[in-house]
Amino acid sequence: MITVANRLYVKSAYADAFEKVFRERAGLVDKMEGFISNQILRPVNEGDPYVVFTAWNSRQDFLNWVRSDEFVKGHAQSGTLPKDAYFKINVLELHECLTGFLASGLGARAARRSVQYALTML
Repeated sequence: MITVANRLYVKSAYADAFEKVFRERAGLVDKMEGFISNQILRPVNEGDPYVVFTAWNSRQDFLNWVRSDEFVKGHAQSGTLPKDAYFKINVLELHECLTGFLASGLGARAARRSVQYALTML
């Protein structure tokens, strides 16, 4: 598994518009071969970036996505924010998952509900 973190440094004046783009996203990535998940992480501390965090079965699956027509279509609306909406250039990070764990039992169900609820708040 590979994870991709796109760190986007959005000026606070554009935060609502940025979040709206993701609430109204096309969702084309969801149908891509090898796609596992997508999370949009809102910064808690001043000056920290938003993080678009995706997980993929393989690096090749991710590369197939960024080279696809669906990628172009899915990102067409993100160009609606002006360049000055960002105070720093984005940083793209790819990581290979070495180990991991998922919580089990009642705690895991509660955690999943919390994540689902948080995503609806975006």
